[in-house]
Amino acid sequence: MKQVEQLYQKKVLVLGLAKSGFTAARILHGLGAFVTVNDAKPFEENSEAQELLNMGVTVICGRHPENLLDEGFELVVKNPGIPYNNVIIESAIEKGIPIWTEIELAYLISEAPFIGITGSNGKTTTTTLLFHMLNQDRKKPLIAGNIGTVASGVAENATEENVIVTELSSFQLKGTDTFRPRIAIVTNFYEAHLDYHGSFEDYTASKMKIAQNQTSEDYFIYNADQPLLSAFAAKCKAQLIPFTLKGKTEHSISADDEFVYWQGEKVIERSKIMLGGQHNLENILAATAAALLWGGTKETITRVLTSFTGVKHRSQFITSWNGRKFYNDSKATNALATKSALEAFPEQIILLAGGLERNHSLEELRPYMERVKALITFGETADRFAEFAGDCGVPAITKAGDMLDAVEKAVSHSEDGDTILLSPACASWDQYESFEIRGDAFIDAVLQVTEANE
Repeated sequence: MKQVEQLYQKKVLVLGLAKSGFTAARILHGLGAFVTVNDAKPFEENSEAQELLNMGVTVICGRHPENLLDEGFELVVKNPGIPYNNVIIESAIEKGIPIWTEIELAYLISEAPFIGITGSNGKTTTTTLLFHMLNQDRKKPLIAGNIGTVASGVAENATEENVIVTELSSFQLKGTDTFRPRIAIVTNFYEAHLDYHGSFEDYTASKMKIAQNQTSEDYFIYNADQPLLSAFAAKCKAQLIPFTLKGKTEHSISADDEFVYWQGEKVIERSKIMLGGQHNLENILAATAAALLWGGTKETITRVLTSFTGVKHRSQFITSWNGRKFYNDSKATNALATKSALEAFPEQIILLAGGLERNHSLEELRPYMERVKALITFGETADRFAEFAGDCGVPAITKAGDMLDAVEKAVSHSEDGDTILLSPACASWDQYESFEIRGDAFIDAVLQVTEANE
């Protein structure tokens, strides 16, 4: 781990704990910063705060004092989920105090270079695919970021022989300053998280911070089938690596109906790729390009693509039962992701959808609702989803109280040959702490219902 002189004896406020805040506070303390942690969870219920206090870190728990910044802090490192209209963050902005997420800290302390992956959809699949490609080619990759492993915790143990493959959200990237990945990937741009960013312009600008410090020695891989992303790419200083699904190109990564190509040469026949869906082909092109640029081989890439079946909670196959197939796509927290899932599966879908009400439009789903023979809906959006499905002509619509009830009702509406798909199009926080917990509840319910009916 690099020693960062600019942080030595600097007065730093870490706002919000959880995994990322705890790790950042611990590392900053070890670098010699004067760290104060502020977290809303009461101290007696806060094991992370208790551990930090034992290390000698100042801890303020159970509230966010509005006068907290009067203590003369020189830097704020905030939990990515804390919005910028938070009173303390707004005050820090007014005072000109820099605001980071722990991604910036990870970059500063890391001896290993970074590959950064962002986008509205496909980040996790692209990150996981690329990690497997590099790992099987013995490139010593480490995986980090929004995928569940705190980047600064990974970076403190990384060496020059490693490369950190990092999934990055707009929340994380907005709080970066000098972060510079050697390869940056943007899978796509669609409207998302506008409740946090306030506008689509702020959302895309936050995403594009992934490339703001790149130079001509670096690479920027992007979706050339999106005009907005192509316009952003034209302003980048890195070497541009566009990908497209619109046919073979001679100078980049591309695909037609039969093959994936790198610089005009065949990499793999599409029929041999295990991961289905047009949206996943975008992820495959981005990961393949990055692997090849990092010295990976076509042979290893082919081996991964002919065996990789997907990431948990992302169009994940669960089981077959009495001619039905069950898929867990709990990561689909917006309408676009659910649209992609519906597009990837054949007709005769029993769709389980619903969740946190963010007043997002469902209209993107309308052309694909003809594939849905029954909707099982739940959560805060249940009524709105039911009304929308009825307007789309879905034959059967049922509301469910919990996941077990939803799966039982889905099975009752299904028959041999149907696909039963959890793809909520909404965040989980009205009923579950995370989309992972929601997906696990679905898996448990599927296994319970199918085993009971063997």
